[in-house]
Amino acid sequence: MAKINFGGVEEDVVRREEFPLEKAREVLEDEVIAVVGYGVQGPAQALNMRDNGFNVIIGQAPEHGDYWQKAVDDGWTPDQTLFPIEEAVQRGTIVQYLVSDAAQKLLWPTVKPRLNAGDALYFSHGFSIVYKDQTGLVPPEDVDVILVAPKGSGTSVRRNFLEGSGINSSYAVHQDATGRAEERCLAVGIAIGSGYLFPTTFENEVYSDLTGERGVLMGALAGMMEAQYNCLREHGHSPSEAFNETVEELTQSLIKLVAENGMDWMFANCSATAQRGALDWRHRFREAVEPVFEELYRRVKDGTETRIVLEANSQPDYAEKLREELNEIKNSEMWRAGAAVRSLRPENWDQRED
Repeated sequence: MAKINFGGVEEDVVRREEFPLEKAREVLEDEVIAVVGYGVQGPAQALNMRDNGFNVIIGQAPEHGDYWQKAVDDGWTPDQTLFPIEEAVQRGTIVQYLVSDAAQKLLWPTVKPRLNAGDALYFSHGFSIVYKDQTGLVPPEDVDVILVAPKGSGTSVRRNFLEGSGINSSYAVHQDATGRAEERCLAVGIAIGSGYLFPTTFENEVYSDLTGERGVLMGALAGMMEAQYNCLREHGHSPSEAFNETVEELTQSLIKLVAENGMDWMFANCSATAQRGALDWRHRFREAVEPVFEELYRRVKDGTETRIVLEANSQPDYAEKLREELNEIKNSEMWRAGAAVRSLRPENWDQRED
């Protein structure tokens, strides 16, 4: 484990140099890793582990035909490496519980009695364990409870793996029944393609994750984009101009430079006009949103956001309502303008000669 300085604070980080793939294979040599759920994280983690040479099986409800067929299309064989959830859990020694948070609550009465002493119950999100009062997820005392949370979507986990870059992940041990929980946790973290593993707790993972998703990563980003786009449109700017200045330049140019070099570099390498304005206005925006983030974090920590998620997902018409909400975004002028702008990117040009 290496000590890395993050902004003046030293933190422990596990790198592949300290825990190479060969060591992960030794640790997990006799394990059967059962990936329960083939929706978002499940396919990426399972395929990466399979490609890395680990013994992986899939647990998926056959009645959910689309997911079952996706697993078949990805090369998992029914009755050999693809099983109904009940059988997969019984066969697995490390059970990766990767169905949705709401589904984890619903399936827990099926999963819990099929866990064997010495198994490891694995999560990629601390939701069900931290909010056990709402989910009812209390693992047996004789199993390890571990977490590896990739800092990206399942699509990114798989894409980065195929590109050879890996993805950063956090890891945590909630319950060590075997004395090997941390070792197993780190081994699986490397097996799924993590480049770096940062220690955390189940609580810190879920509090930061729920805040981030509702905040900068998605909710706040979408809201700020809509606010700026609407402002520009109300003042007479065309849809394409409003979209380009709000979304396209951010996603296609600036954010990539920030990722590579940092925000200070971005400020130092833009026009003097942009530089002065950005430096001045960042304080205004920070001061405006800090109270919103404080309220958001409080609602995450006290379980309010969890209750909303579980109640919404338990409604029989949730899928229909979700489609309506997503279609509202898709069909808004801003994102219809975005679809038109994306079609004009060079990679979408028709290269055929007339």
